[in-house]
Amino acid sequence: MGFQGFRRTAALFTRALTLRCPNCGARGIVASWFKLAPACARCRLRPERGESDYFLGGMMFNIALAEAVFVTALIITLLVTWPRVPWSLLQYGAPAAMVLAPILLYPVSRLVWLAFDLMLRPVVPNDVAAPPHES
Repeated sequence: MGFQGFRRTAALFTRALTLRCPNCGARGIVASWFKLAPACARCRLRPERGESDYFLGGMMFNIALAEAVFVTALIITLLVTWPRVPWSLLQYGAPAAMVLAPILLYPVSRLVWLAFDLMLRPVVPNDVAAPPHES
């Protein structure tokens, strides 16, 4: 991957992490916390990309991302508080964090999955929705 490929990949993931369309950077691709818009308002990219089970990979990524955040937070907590580790806080806070993290990271994980897919599979005409009809 050359410099241009690296820049495109960085742009895809930066846009996804900021809850914008990975393809063009427009806002509004997130319709609600648990639902993406049918298509990007600017570039008309369909987030589903023509497959009914498209976001199974996104769900897997959501769980992996939540686990990575949890492990990182646990290690930082242990390093910062050693030898007086707040074990009670970890005992109750860790399960709560493991339940909340996938919910809080849900839209991010779906858009990062879309960015990853766009990195590997460029947009084809079937991935783009028709422009809305004006009356």
